[in-house]
Order: sequence, then structure tokens, then C-alpha cells
Amino acid sequence: MGSRTTLVEDLMERFPHVPREAVFKEDLLRGGVAFDASALSDNESGEVKPKSYFIFSFDHGTLPELGEAALRRPPEEIILTGGPYDLRRTVVSVRVNPSSPYRVAADEDGVLGLYLDGKRISDVGVPPMPEYYRHTLSNGKSVMEVAPTIQWGYLIYLTVFRVCQYFGAKEECQYCDINHNWRQHKAAGRPYTGVKDVEEVLEALEIIDRYDTAKASTAYTLTGGAITKTVAGRDEADFYGHYAKAIEERFPGRWIGKVVAQALPRDDVQRFKDYGVQIYHPNYEVWDRRLFELYCPGKERYVGRDEWHKRILDSAEIFGARNVIPNFVAGVEMAEPFGFTTVDEAIASTTEGLRFFMSHGITPRFTTWCPEPTTPLGKANPQGAPLEYHIRLLEAYRSTMEDFGLSSPPGYGPPGPGNAVFSVSSFMDSLPAQEPSQV
Repeated sequence: MGSRTTLVEDLMERFPHVPREAVFKEDLLRGGVAFDASALSDNESGEVKPKSYFIFSFDHGTLPELGEAALRRPPEEIILTGGPYDLRRTVVSVRVNPSSPYRVAADEDGVLGLYLDGKRISDVGVPPMPEYYRHTLSNGKSVMEVAPTIQWGYLIYLTVFRVCQYFGAKEECQYCDINHNWRQHKAAGRPYTGVKDVEEVLEALEIIDRYDTAKASTAYTLTGGAITKTVAGRDEADFYGHYAKAIEERFPGRWIGKVVAQALPRDDVQRFKDYGVQIYHPNYEVWDRRLFELYCPGKERYVGRDEWHKRILDSAEIFGARNVIPNFVAGVEMAEPFGFTTVDEAIASTTEGLRFFMSHGITPRFTTWCPEPTTPLGKANPQGAPLEYHIRLLEAYRSTMEDFGLSSPPGYGPPGPGNAVFSVSSFMDSLPAQEPSQV
């Protein structure tokens, strides 16, 4: 067997309490997957829902480096089932890496499978083209461009500001390619709206609401780059908040409203709440003080780590602790040249952060770091963090939640292996299943 297969099976054996599905999922998220031509979509003209590039590239190469996958987009996500490991249904966000040891390809009967070191390890399901993607706005824009859905249709992802005002080496987060992703899509001639008009967003949501007859879409996220000045004359709270206000007025109670923004002062956070936002994601990115200062120079300069954390705690008084869910980028803790050099040190640091927030009733979540090659950390760490780090983080995350008596956060769909739809990390796959009324 190849070395990657041996590594994966060794980790399954060493950490039997972590679902085997999560081990594969984390490896695919951290290292990407290659696609045969037989597994690519026909973009918006086909039967498979294509990758929308909803905010970051989440690829291990630039568009020109992806070959045919840049012309015929891969699926938005894949589902793993069955195979020799008897995998339960596992939804994985697609991160393209032409040199990955994992490959999605069709067999001689046309059935898609995931192959590792040349061996078929699972069946692969791809998301069907949703009916609402087949309809355009009155101005001709696609629903996928304005209001793409991810997490197998659960979440409408509204990146209403496609660039970030933290700009350049002295301000941009060192793992983030939002600004490059904007540039590469524009250079490729793809539609990629910088600031989305609120009426366009509402029209796209009307199309989704009309054709999503199964009500699979349950939540929306408003997000985009940080705003240090103004956009269209609005500060950050008012800019993102006015979309929420319009959505809630037009579609009261239809979706769970979430906003990803900076950790803002209390009065600004109150505005989010007043506008109808239900869940607030003031992402803290990385716990360690030194790494935060190095990796998030703009956030350190404009806000500062201590103030950022204070604002997160303050926001819990407005939204309730359960509805404040800050993200961190799992894996950058071990990025060279500044990160921790051992998994033990990295897990200890990350767990310290988890315990800090969870002791206040706040449940962070995380995105598995994809080392995009146009970012400083991606260039220096093309392999990302060790798979062992990601597996041990899942173990530490669940253990810390249990220590503080917390359950899976709202707005992420069902938890548990075989149930979870959250696609950019395995934290929901690794938590115990709950009754549907709890999610």
C-alpha cells in the first residue's frame, strides 16, 4: 500500500474515537483532490452543481494551473459512501489539487469513485443541479453568482463584498486569498460581482425560495472582506446589516440569518441584532498571541487580539453565548516558519483557546486550512499541517465541548457521522448525533 494509505489507516487505529469518515475528510480538505475529466461538471449547463468559488479559491493551484478543471468546474462538493472502509455519508467541500494522491474518477461502468494510491476507497456522489440554478435574474446574472448554496444546499452563501480592505503584505491575513481570488476570476473573464446589489440578492433569494420546494436551504450567511472605512457609504455593521434587514423584511423567518464580520464594538453588534441577524461569527482565526500578530497583521493593527476577544465576549451578551460562533483556521498553528513545530504544542495552544471561549458558553467552529498557493503561508507550506494535527484537534474539540456541557452550535445542520452537511471541516461529523429539533 502507498504511504498515504498507510498514514490514514495508522491514524484510524491510533484514534478510534474519531470517526473514520472524518479522517478521510480532513485529509481531502487539507491536501485537496484531483479530478479525472470524467468527474468534472458541465458548468451551469449540466446536471451537476458546479463549484461556485463562493469566497476563497480553496484550491491548491491558480486557475491556469488547474488544467481542464479551470474550464469545466469540479462539483461544489462530493459525498463519500461505502467502499472497503464502509464509510457513512460524508459531505466534503471540493479543493482541487491535480497532484493529490486522491482522485475522483469514473469506472468502466461510469460510476464515480474516490481512489487513493490507485485503490478505490469509496463511492462518490455529486450534488445535482438545483432547479433554482437553472433560472437567471432579470439582468441575466446567475443565481450561482449572486447567492450560491453550499453544504449540500443547506446554506446560502452571500459574499456581498468580494474583496477585503485589509490590503497588502502589512494588512492581509497571511493564509487568506480573498483578494487574489477576486483578481483571478476577473482575469479569467468570469462573472464575479465585487459589491452585490441588495435588490439582486433579494431577487436571487426569491428564485431560491420559489424552486427550493423541499426547503433544503435553511440558513444564509452574509459575509465578505473586512471593512476598515466604508463601502457604498456604509460602515461594516451597516453595510452587512442592511442586507439582513432587507432579507428579514422580505422573507421573515424563512432562513436562519448569520453574519461573518469583524469583532465589532458592542453598539455595532447590537445593530446586527436589530437588523434581524440571529447568529454572529466574529472569527478569531488563530489563538496564539504571537501567531495572531504575525498572521493577522491588519486585525492586530486595527483592533488587536485582546480587544478582539473582549468584543467576542461582549457580543454574547447581545446574541446569547450559543449564537456567537467564532471561526478559527485549523492548521495555520503549524505553518512554517513561525508556527509550532510539534503537534503536541499546536494542540495545546488551540485547546487553550477552545477552553477560553467554551468556559464562557461560546462554541467556536473551525475551517480546515487549505494552503492556497498565492498566500504567504500557502507558498511556504504547500502540504499544509500534518494530518495528525487535524485528527487530534477533532478529539480535543469534542472533549472540550463535553467538559463544558456544550452541544453542537445552531445553524450548521445536523451533527454526527453520516448526518453532517458542514463541508469545510469535520467538526460536525465528529460530534454525537442529536434529535432534529436541536439543530
